[in-house]
Parts: sequence; C-alpha cells; structure tokens
Amino acid sequence: MARQERAIRTRDSILEAMASLFIEVGYEAATIAALVERTGLTRGALYFHFPTKEAMAHGVLARAVTREGIIPQTYKLQEWVDLGLLLAYRLPREPMLRAAVQLSVDPRARGLFGTRWPDWIDVGRDLLVEAKRRGELLPHAVPEEIARLTVGAWTGVQLVTEALPDGLGLAEEISRLYQLILPNVASVGVLAKLDASAYRAERLLASQQQAS
Repeated sequence: MARQERAIRTRDSILEAMASLFIEVGYEAATIAALVERTGLTRGALYFHFPTKEAMAHGVLARAVTREGIIPQTYKLQEWVDLGLLLAYRLPREPMLRAAVQLSVDPRARGLFGTRWPDWIDVGRDLLVEAKRRGELLPHAVPEEIARLTVGAWTGVQLVTEALPDGLGLAEEISRLYQLILPNVASVGVLAKLDASAYRAERLLASQQQAS
C-alpha cells in the first residue's frame, strides 16, 4: 500500500511539473529533458509512469473536468453557476487546470488530443436539464444551448482576461458573465435567489475546508 501511494504521488508530481511546462512554453516546446531537470527524476522513472509526452498531455486533460467544490443547493441552477465560478477561482491557482485549458486552445495539441469542452458541456447540460424539470428556467430556455454557449463564452472570457494588461481577475469577469446570462434563462422567482458573486467560490471552498 505504501508503495502504491508513493507511485500515485510520483505520478501526480510528474503531471504537475509537466502542466507547469505546458503553461510556460507550450506543448511543442515542453521537453522530457526539461521535465527531468524540473522533477529531479530519471528518464526511466518518468517513462515508467508515462511512456511519452503525449501520455502526459492526456493525463493533464483527464484532470480538467472536475466538480470539486460543488455541493447540493436548493436550486440546480445555483449548482450550475457554482460550477463556472469555482473553475474561475481555481484555474489561476491550479496549474493542472490552466494547462488543460491551454492544451485545448493550442492548435497542435488540440489536433492530437481533442479537448474536454464537450465534457464540460455535458456536465452543465445535466444540471440545466434538472433545473428545467424543476421549473427553474424560463420556458424558452434550452439546456443544451445554454450549456454549449456558456462554455464557449467562459473560455473566451478566460482567454481575453489573461491577455489583457489591466489586471482583471478571472473570478470577477466570470461573475459578470453569469450576471448577464442569468436574467435571460432563470425564472423570475428563482433569479432573485441566485448568487453569482465573484467571492462565492472562495466562500464555498473555505466552508468545505472548515467542515473537514
């Protein structure tokens, strides 16, 4: 068991180091030699866990879709909002998530591995379908369309925010995005009870840490 735990920790550390390299230099320029230098592991140790750089990229992408921090709420629409707010809060702080997004927009990497955007759309759609069933959405709101367009808008906001020099925070910008979307999809009685504030994700994670 101890050996297995060490193997898991080593595997995680390799992925985290490679994720940082993907962020810093891009997929093409990230090399095994640089990874050896960064981790202090031998090539043999690296290849034991991941036979190729491509396998490492797949490993990073596999960590991209996460519901960490989501807890049951009175409204499924709130859980859907929380999904996007939590990702916005975590992404600047977690290299694995940032690298997964970067791989998804890198034309070379995207051609090799695809993206996890369809999975994010599916997660959001499932929450929105349940919200629709409960009467939380306006009659014209289509869960599949909302999920798909929101993932596209979320990704665009993330890329633009990262590129602009004025120091806009991703959590704040994504909060504004949901504040624009919600009045067009949420039923009137539910809309007033939803929280799309920029600090909600931080509070959710802090409350869970205190509870544990």
